[in-house]
Amino acid sequence: MTDIAKLEEDTLRQINEAADEAALEAVRLSALGKKGAISALLSTLGKMSPEERKTEGAKINALKDKATEALAARRAELAEAALEARLKAETLDVTLPPAASPLERGRIHPISQVMDELSVIFADMGFAVAEGPDIESDDYNFTKLNFPEGHPAREMQDTFFLAPEAGEKKLLRTHTSPVQVRTMLSQKPPIRVICPGRVYRCDFDQTHTPMFHQVEGLVIDQSTHMGHLKWVLEEFLKSFFEVKGVKLRMRPSFFPFTEPSMEVDVQCRRQGGEIRFGEGDDWMEILGCGMVHPNVLRNCGHDPDVYQGFAFGVGIDRLAMLKYGMSDLRAFFDADTRWLTHYGFRPLDFPTLAGGLSS
Repeated sequence: MTDIAKLEEDTLRQINEAADEAALEAVRLSALGKKGAISALLSTLGKMSPEERKTEGAKINALKDKATEALAARRAELAEAALEARLKAETLDVTLPPAASPLERGRIHPISQVMDELSVIFADMGFAVAEGPDIESDDYNFTKLNFPEGHPAREMQDTFFLAPEAGEKKLLRTHTSPVQVRTMLSQKPPIRVICPGRVYRCDFDQTHTPMFHQVEGLVIDQSTHMGHLKWVLEEFLKSFFEVKGVKLRMRPSFFPFTEPSMEVDVQCRRQGGEIRFGEGDDWMEILGCGMVHPNVLRNCGHDPDVYQGFAFGVGIDRLAMLKYGMSDLRAFFDADTRWLTHYGFRPLDFPTLAGGLSS
C-alpha cells in the first residue's frame, strides 16, 4: 500500500470515528490544515517533474477531495444527531399542567407570618411597632431595666458579650426590652408599642436556640392599670389562636423591670398530641407580664408618681409552634425547603382580622 493510500485510509477512518465537532475539527486540521498531512503532500507538487505531477498530483488532489467530502458528510451527521438529542431532551408534554411560577412556589416563613399576625392584632388595639438594634449597650439591656449588678442574667454563660466600644460594654440583646427603653427615652406618654425582633441567649436544644424571636408590648399612661393589661392579653390570645374566648390564670412571679410581675397561664386541652386553647381543664404557661417598675420609669425620664404602665413579653417562635403544631424549634433555622413548603404561607395571603389570620 502506497503512502497516499495509507494516508487516505487513516484520514477517512479518523473522520468516521470523530465523536463531536471538536474531534472532527482536530482531524481536519491534521489533514488539511497548513501543517496537515495532505497539505504537506500538495506542497511537494512544485518539486516534481511534469510527468510525476500528472500522476501523483491527480492522486493527491483526489485524496483532498475525498477528505473534504467526508468531513462535510460527517459534519452533517453530527449536526443531525445533536439536533435529535436536543429535540429529545426538550420534548414537552402539552397535556401536563404548567410548572408553578416562583410566586406560587415561594413561601413565607412561619416566623414572618406570625410577626405579621401580631402586627395586625395589636394595630387594631392602637399599638405601633417599634424596633431597635440587635447590638445593645449594657446600660440599655440591663441597667436601665433595673437589673442589679451581679444579676444572673448578666453572667457570661447567659449573654453574648462583645468587645467594649469607647469604654462602653456591648452585647447581643437578650430581650427586646431595650427597645422599650429607647421608646420611653424618645417619646412622651401616652406610649403604646409592640417590640418584635431577634434576641440572643446561650442555649440550644429542642425548644431553645442561641438566636430566637420575641415580641414585647409596652403601654405608658397616667391611668393604665392591671385591668387594661388583662384585657389586652385576652384580646391578643383570642385573636391569635382564633378562638371565641380564653381564660387566663395570672401567677405571681419576679422580673426586675416590672412590679408586680406575673406569669400568665392560658386554659387549654391536650388531646392526641394537639393543644386546643379556650377549652379543657388544663393550663399552659405562655408569657410573662407586669406593671412597669417605678425605677424603670425613673431611669427613662418619666415621673412614676404621674405615669404608670404595663409590659408583657412572649416568644414568637413558641407562638408559632403552639399555633401551627411544630415540635422542634431547631427546624425553624435549618433552611429545609421541604419543611418550609409544608409549614410556610403563600406570599399574597396577608393576615387580616376579618378574613382570618392564618386562612
